[in-house]
Amino acid sequence: MQQRRIGRTDLLVSKICLGTMTWGQQNTEAEGHAQMDLAFERGVNFLDTAELYPIPPKPETQGRTETYIGNWMKARRNRADVIVASKVVGRTANDWFRGGRPSKLVRTDIFDAIDKSLGRLQTDYIDLYQIHFPERQVPWGSNSTRVGNWPAPRDEDETPIAETLAVFTELVEAGKIRHFGLSNESSWGVMRFIAESDKGVGPRAASLQNAYNLVNRTFEVNLAEVCGREEVSLLAYSPLAQGYLTGKYDHGARPEGSRSQLFNRGQRYETPNAAEVQLEYNELARDFGMEPALFANAFVTSRPFVTSNIIGATSIPQLNMALDSAEVRWTDEMQQAVDAIHQRTGNPCP
Repeated sequence: MQQRRIGRTDLLVSKICLGTMTWGQQNTEAEGHAQMDLAFERGVNFLDTAELYPIPPKPETQGRTETYIGNWMKARRNRADVIVASKVVGRTANDWFRGGRPSKLVRTDIFDAIDKSLGRLQTDYIDLYQIHFPERQVPWGSNSTRVGNWPAPRDEDETPIAETLAVFTELVEAGKIRHFGLSNESSWGVMRFIAESDKGVGPRAASLQNAYNLVNRTFEVNLAEVCGREEVSLLAYSPLAQGYLTGKYDHGARPEGSRSQLFNRGQRYETPNAAEVQLEYNELARDFGMEPALFANAFVTSRPFVTSNIIGATSIPQLNMALDSAEVRWTDEMQQAVDAIHQRTGNPCP
């Protein structure tokens, strides 16, 4: 499988990254191990996880996904062959991350997070350590196209970006992480982190992990220029829009065992007009003789500004289809058809 460089780093990652957030909730440890075995057999070398996982976050399951990954790497003795990305939570009132108190992006909390993640992963270092979401108040995903969401209020105790970034220098110097990345961040946020690192405060952001899919192309509005000119790699998550671009939810269907049926967490992809637009893309995929999931993943992987597409699956057949998307030849005809829908419908699920 083709590999691409993350930012200005020495990390070469497969153009498909295996997402892991279902392991420990929808998937057992054995199923997670089977997914990793298959993905790595097919050329993947990149795993993305987080201290938050599995989803949905709960105190009794928090960190379980990292534990599964650590057990797999120990059993396979392959740590040197795996590029591991994980994340520290931003500001949250959920108190189970820090032993009974809220969490912020301050030194004490970041060190607590990294040390616990390293323990669960059974490793001395994490290749790419990301801020999962900003500490400041912003709409989820930080790249909304809804003007009414801005400006968000500013907390009096907001931790300055420079203060947070300086902690990551300590992590690099201590050998706990190799590189630093952002997630769910805005154009302003990316540039502020880069500006501080250019002044000598903290490591330079190598990557940005934001949602990107057929019904949410907001990355293209401003972030594509920011990341392109500043050499910050996009690690695209949610290529299937939480399953709404697989076709399984078409016409209001809610299959038993699906995420939407199990958990009430699909609001991002249940906005006004979303179902109609999702159905149009799914039918377009079928017109091209492809399963909607294959088509949607191939679109993301084909974008020149996407360094790695973070796929997710709860079954081996789903995983095989996601991996197959790396071999799809995305044509000009496909792109023109996608762009025609996008021109009319915009980003219904920012």
